[in-house]
Amino acid sequence: MANILIIDDSPTDVRVLTTLLERAGHQVASVGNAEEGIERVRSAPPALVIMDVIMPGMNGFQATRTLTRDPATAAVPIVMITTKAMETDRVWGLRQGARAFITKPVNEGELLACINQLLSSASAA
Repeated sequence: MANILIIDDSPTDVRVLTTLLERAGHQVASVGNAEEGIERVRSAPPALVIMDVIMPGMNGFQATRTLTRDPATAAVPIVMITTKAMETDRVWGLRQGARAFITKPVNEGELLACINQLLSSASAA
């Protein structure tokens, strides 16, 4: 299937997401902070990024904005997954360039449907 990069500082969330995505046939890599994630996307662009919002240092909103404003990485779809459930957070995340915004706890079916849609849209472009 697809190479997916998880950018999240929670080992538990990374493990849960990795298991779910690998079971769906995806190859998964992860990094624990936004700065490392940006470098990884620039050096080896994945098919899709799953981005946490609340992380030490640069947060997920800032990292998403950085990646989507860079012509070299702008085509990589970003799905934000966070505990921040306010409508203003969702709007802000999408305004930064995220293609989807999902709140935790993640519904497996919703996440996989979202990822499949984004990957099929990216391959059609």
